[in-house]
Amino acid sequence: MTPAPAHDTLPALLANPARAGVRPLPPGTAANLKAAALQLGFHTAEIDLAACPDKAEVLRAFETAFALPDWFGHNWDALSDCLADLSWLQRPGYLLLAQGGSGLRTRSPETLDTLLDILRDASRGWAQDAVPFWVFLDLGNPPVEGKVQAR
Repeated sequence: MTPAPAHDTLPALLANPARAGVRPLPPGTAANLKAAALQLGFHTAEIDLAACPDKAEVLRAFETAFALPDWFGHNWDALSDCLADLSWLQRPGYLLLAQGGSGLRTRSPETLDTLLDILRDASRGWAQDAVPFWVFLDLGNPPVEGKVQAR
């Protein structure tokens, strides 16, 4: 892996929609990521997936973290629609820090797989509009091969 150029500071990296996507959350980096995102005026959301035993709780966590509108239907399609819109937040970018993914992976791997697909789709969609949508997901050590990867 090529190291980032010296001029590519964390805020500059986060501001680049072409680089955004779903990534592993490196240990000890959440505070710096959040600070850089706030500096850029991004909406920052934090979710503890360890507290989500099932799909319903995952959806409730997203509802809270992204202040989803009343029309949110508490299903995967509705989450996908909401994350592709976010007009009620109107920010220059979005950052999600998701802790505790290893617990969800153990309890409900299909829930995690579906969630990752939705998050990747959202990031790609926002990138087409030149808006960064970042997800940093903690799956414990080591991350599952192929589950959290570049866009």
